[in-house]
Amino acid sequence: MCFSFTFVVFFCLWGLLYLRIMKPSITIEYCPKCNWLLRAAYMAQEFLTTFGDELSAVTLKPGENGGVYRILVNDQILFDRKEFGGFADITLLKQMIRDIVNPEKSLGHSDKK
Repeated sequence: MCFSFTFVVFFCLWGLLYLRIMKPSITIEYCPKCNWLLRAAYMAQEFLTTFGDELSAVTLKPGENGGVYRILVNDQILFDRKEFGGFADITLLKQMIRDIVNPEKSLGHSDKK
């Protein structure tokens, strides 16, 4: 009984440590036929400049479906252009990413409304 409890506690603590060490990754999936590569590259540059030390990677991925423009954090959809009804402002996207990556991080002028 004691062994199994110790085993569970060890793996729970290891899992928490693993999550703290592993940095999130961002994927920007864009429609190449819509010529959104430049927009995706600009956003990738903004995310790397703002969150460079807190991210493991920012990846640009040409989409297979027409009109797609999604931003994913650790393979979870954070933003979808079709659901949002257009493109979001870079300030809003940075705030959304910050809330996942490092909620305590100040974005300076981007936090002011």
